[in-house]
Amino acid sequence: MAGNRTGGLGRRAFLTALLAGAATTACGGGGFFSVPTFSGHPAQPRLDAPAAGLRKIPAQVTAHSVVSDHLLVGYCGAPGSPALGRMTGDLREASAQLRELIGTYPKDRPVVPVVELIATTVNPAPGPDGMYRSRANDSTIQRYLDQARALGGQLLLNIQPGRADFLPEVQAYERWLTEPDVGVALDPEWAVEPGVEPGEAFGRTTGQELDGVAAYLASLVARRGLPEKIMVYHQVAVSVVEDIQGLRRHNGVAVINVVDGIGSPEAKKATWDMVMKRRPSFVNAGFKLFYQEDTRNGQHLMSPEQVLALTPRPSYVVYE
Repeated sequence: MAGNRTGGLGRRAFLTALLAGAATTACGGGGFFSVPTFSGHPAQPRLDAPAAGLRKIPAQVTAHSVVSDHLLVGYCGAPGSPALGRMTGDLREASAQLRELIGTYPKDRPVVPVVELIATTVNPAPGPDGMYRSRANDSTIQRYLDQARALGGQLLLNIQPGRADFLPEVQAYERWLTEPDVGVALDPEWAVEPGVEPGEAFGRTTGQELDGVAAYLASLVARRGLPEKIMVYHQVAVSVVEDIQGLRRHNGVAVINVVDGIGSPEAKKATWDMVMKRRPSFVNAGFKLFYQEDTRNGQHLMSPEQVLALTPRPSYVVYE
């Protein structure tokens, strides 16, 4: 497999519940769940196929950098699974909540709303091809893209690859990635080697594997004349991304390293500091907040002011 991934560290404190089949977090956390709108392992679409029936791109999406001089604030989620984030169920209601949240952030930078859809989802069973993952169908992605556009924001397709490699999972969505407002969010916590079941241990990736995805996105931008693509990689612990120096800068791709540490503000800041020390200089910083996991034992959820006081200042803040 690309990146030569090896076994990882133990799961979070709620691993036992996860392995028992209970739904838990995704988009940086992860979840085993069953969603009827998700297909099993469909044949990979033609990579040059046009995106039939897509709505015209709104006027506010332009060719300049979405990340530079902006703050991205988003919700993650998947259809019918509230445990995977707030962007589920009635997407208009979830979007209203996201707008309200954005209103609590300082007005010193324009804010770009983000909808992060868990598109490739880790599964507890191997499936027909043994990859322990399923992919969102086109109607699901269209619905989430419509909502991102209604917000005037961006859609990120979150990839929890199971035993698959990141690049083919990203390529499976090329018909969507040729849209100017669709990027990806890679979740290496759920990228495991053959012989390891997702949830037994942290998965991991390498800078080289991340670079392969970035190079592919850069080629799409160049060939299709697209605006800058966003590529997030989530990181719950230092161990889930090895040899990060293998990730290089690519024209037309804005890379964001989102730190997914869970717990009290002090614990989250400690994880932040460790991950940021290894972040390449060209990679933007991102931060994740968990409404439930971060507030256990009476802890408070970090405020926008506390998040933006981190060094370096986050370019993307995502909530689950």
